[in-house]
Amino acid sequence: MDADWLVFHPNPKKPDLQLPKGAVDAHCHVFGPAAEFPFAPERKYTPCDAGKDKLFALRDYLGFERNVIVQATCHGTDNAALVDALKTSDGRARGIASVGPDITMDALREMDRAGVRGVRFNFVKRLVDDTPKEVFLEIAKKIKTLGWHIVVYFEAQDLEELEPFLKQLPTTIVVDHMGRPDVSKGVNHPDFQRFVRLLAENKNIWTKVTCPERLSVTGPPYDDVVDFGALIVDRFPDRVIWGTDWPHPNMKSHMPDDGVLVDHIARIAPTEAMRQKLLVDNPTRLYWG
Repeated sequence: MDADWLVFHPNPKKPDLQLPKGAVDAHCHVFGPAAEFPFAPERKYTPCDAGKDKLFALRDYLGFERNVIVQATCHGTDNAALVDALKTSDGRARGIASVGPDITMDALREMDRAGVRGVRFNFVKRLVDDTPKEVFLEIAKKIKTLGWHIVVYFEAQDLEELEPFLKQLPTTIVVDHMGRPDVSKGVNHPDFQRFVRLLAENKNIWTKVTCPERLSVTGPPYDDVVDFGALIVDRFPDRVIWGTDWPHPNMKSHMPDDGVLVDHIARIAPTEAMRQKLLVDNPTRLYWG
């Protein structure tokens, strides 16, 4: 693995928050193990091994019942590790794949049978090479026939340029990590308000209120991120989901304690009704409905 790679927390705390029955960790990853599922030659980073067994053990320890596993860029468009995890999850996991323009409908149907329910389009330039928008639109047409949705990953400064493209996508869209706002600017800054307006004006767009550890300037317990997640959960309670982001790829400042991250949920979704939608009803509808 990369010399500066931070390995996931070896001994996370048991969360104080009691999760509702049926809770879903709706954003997590598997890395390898590389000996069985080699990383892509074109990858931008080389992580530690973090396979399905460790992920499922963490799921049970934290109190979740199901996972949504998102294909990691270190595996490129080879979804073998993802599909293997889905097939061995006893129906308790769904997946988001990464695919190229040459993907066939037969290959998509095979992944659908395994439990894949969407594809991810990554626009974070430090993680992936630039892909023409036309390629993404052709993929979107294919996956729409299966009832899949599209997960998009971008950073706040890129939203203005991406917005016309997002409005062309013919499926439900789920935005990773609230569009990665600069939390030092506050919730009333035009950049974050652009994102709030995007959600308000486009009923097909959902978001993950995830990754305070990535967004925070002040660090644990991530006080500076609370207002962002709380605003989104309050305004759009039926279009939000949450996940750990385990094993936290490309974290440089620190490696979060996953138990602390679970406890953060109560700060952005302070009522049981909010947490029921965020952790159970919404991800169930999107991935198991």
